[in-house]
Amino acid sequence: MSASTRRSGVLAVKVGMTQEWDNWGARLPISILWVDGCKVVQAKTDDREGYTALQVGIGAKREKQVAGTQRGHFAKAGVPILRKLAEFRVTPDAVLPPGTELRANLFVPGQYVDVCGTSIGKGFAGVMKRWGFKGQPASHGASLAHRVPGSTGGNQDPGKVWKGKKLPGRLGGVRKTVQNCLVYKVDAARNLIYVVGQVPGHKGNFVRVADAVKKAFEQQPMRPLVPPAVGQGSGVATLDPNGRDPYDFQD
Repeated sequence: MSASTRRSGVLAVKVGMTQEWDNWGARLPISILWVDGCKVVQAKTDDREGYTALQVGIGAKREKQVAGTQRGHFAKAGVPILRKLAEFRVTPDAVLPPGTELRANLFVPGQYVDVCGTSIGKGFAGVMKRWGFKGQPASHGASLAHRVPGSTGGNQDPGKVWKGKKLPGRLGGVRKTVQNCLVYKVDAARNLIYVVGQVPGHKGNFVRVADAVKKAFEQQPMRPLVPPAVGQGSGVATLDPNGRDPYDFQD
């Protein structure tokens, strides 16, 4: 692939979190993502749809759970009925035919990815939890106003509350993207991707995983343009950390 190539991402299931220790003995929080039979359903081109993209799907559904038009859509692609669909913009040199399976070894240890999902909903929350407000004084005359936001600007000027003012309201349950997650390990046999840090959503939620958009081509290791075939690279690839000891504070 070249610097102008934009590959497809995959859909994965958030399995949960664990921890690993690198060669220096530093503990790393790890999120595990399972690429559960992700397949290309449709290839969109400039001639037909006006842009180039790949529609991919993951999971499984029973036939009676989808409409007839959707059953025909999957049958045309030659794939089983999938539970979750998503679309990834790609460049023409990265277009894959329908039915192609996207596995975990599409990504390599040491690269950075963007993970997008629906954050955990926390219901109605006040300004201290939702926005990190300091709150009112805990003493010196404060009466039943310890966690309230205070003035919202309703004086003579401006005489109203501006749109976008940080107020109490619903927290979480929205689409969030965590950028530049480091891929620590890839288990091709079990289709697992281990990324450093947290990703949005509950365990069992679907997430989108794609190459990081804020990393230049030179900042990423070489990645396969075409998904490796089943049986190729079936081992566990782990990032080999190098550089300075994080516990060495000497100059």
